[in-house]
Amino acid sequence: MVLSKISSQSDVSVHSTFASRYVRESLPRYRMPDNSIPKEAAFQIINDELMLDGRPRLNLASFVTTWMEPECDKLIMDALNKNYVDMDEYPVTTELQNRCVNMIAHLFNAPLGESEAAVGVGTVGSSEAIMLAGLAFKRKWQNKRRALGLPCDKPNIVTGANVQVCWEKFARYFEVELKEVKLTEGYYVMDPEKAVEMVDENTICVAAILGSTLNGEFEDVKKLNDLLTEKNRVTGWDTPIHVDAASGGFIAPFLWPELEWDFRLPLVKSINVSGHKYGLVYAGVGWAIWRSKDDLPDELIFHINYLGADQPTFTLNFSKGSSQIIAQYYQLIRLGHEGYRNVMENCHENAMFLREGLERTGRFEIVSKEIGVPLVAFSLKDNSRHDEFEIAEMLRSYGWIVPAYTMPADAQHITVLRVVIREDFSRTLAERLVLDVTKVLHELDNLPVRLHAKSTAVVEEAAAAVVVAAGEGGSGRVNGTFLKKTEIETQREITTYWKKFVANKKKNNKNTIC
Repeated sequence: MVLSKISSQSDVSVHSTFASRYVRESLPRYRMPDNSIPKEAAFQIINDELMLDGRPRLNLASFVTTWMEPECDKLIMDALNKNYVDMDEYPVTTELQNRCVNMIAHLFNAPLGESEAAVGVGTVGSSEAIMLAGLAFKRKWQNKRRALGLPCDKPNIVTGANVQVCWEKFARYFEVELKEVKLTEGYYVMDPEKAVEMVDENTICVAAILGSTLNGEFEDVKKLNDLLTEKNRVTGWDTPIHVDAASGGFIAPFLWPELEWDFRLPLVKSINVSGHKYGLVYAGVGWAIWRSKDDLPDELIFHINYLGADQPTFTLNFSKGSSQIIAQYYQLIRLGHEGYRNVMENCHENAMFLREGLERTGRFEIVSKEIGVPLVAFSLKDNSRHDEFEIAEMLRSYGWIVPAYTMPADAQHITVLRVVIREDFSRTLAERLVLDVTKVLHELDNLPVRLHAKSTAVVEEAAAAVVVAAGEGGSGRVNGTFLKKTEIETQREITTYWKKFVANKKKNNKNTIC
């Protein structure tokens, strides 16, 4: 007997998405579909595909906040439909932003009077904040040069090679030369002395990093300020400092309040900080704070009135959500100094615990510092057999996302793994990570040398033999045999090696039940 059925085209009567036709048809990827689909099906299909993403809380590559309290989550959800730029329609939201600016300015020791308002703006992150601060420095420098009748077409910024990519974007987008102080092995931040040496009459500012992306280290802003003050005195220039405190701005005031890096230093004219990092807010908020009104040229501020009232605006975009601004205010008043201090102390102590656990393996050299962003950057003492990239890849099988990367110019031969300790990274997770790293090391020890290392070794040995046999220009033959292999020959040798390895594995495990 033949069974037949008639497929429903609409599936209106089918309440289960998995019993509908939508799970057996590919969704459009590049063009909008002609027809609609039920909301339940759209949700289920998208939600299922998103399951293949990594887990945010196990993403140890990111500095960005991945957990907030349910009460703040509700505030965020309730404000999703508020456009922050509609200040006249949402005056309370605007007031909350202004409160945040003032609280952060005081946290950074801005020289404000009793009732004086701070100068700053909320942004979508530190990248936008840096663009705005850079534009302010460029415009002030140009105005001064024009007033003196001097050329102003070749501005530059002095930074370390360890700066985040947003500085390179600023330099390229706004036509400013980026003069980078190169790193050296063992010293992975900007050297203040070398930075000041690179300053010239066209330098619009020197950018110091409070919390390097590479190893979390704080640069010596105090020393930079002192050296630059002396150079300005000798040359007659007034080169200022910007502090990129994207990661460290919400850490240093609570863990090392005596550290001078902020507006206590006269040459520091602006500071950016990421609210969505250790400001403890979900991604989408940053802050740019200026020392005083004089440091932000008024000509960069636009005034609009087509939303109901005169509104000053200094941003790169226009519309943006209000949720993260509200969330930042929630964290500032919810936690206060006490709460932020407790969170940062927990992060620091868990970072020290992880650091000690990795050191106990005897396999790693710690690259990060104890004073800095709570993270652990480390590299293998011996990577001749296996490297840091293999460790990062194998940790994925345990659920961990740990990045491996090479250092910038002049230290690019150093490869580093980095674990960022955020608020939601507990001692239990730190213990588990140490255990899983130890397992990965054991697994790697039982694997053959990686292909890249073997092929590199084969080529290097062959090349060395050629030099020994033939001096600096001979035939390269030893006992009548030319030792240097072609790339194809090398690959064939590797393939043969692997075939033997797999065959031996099968032979040794022929009685194993999988």
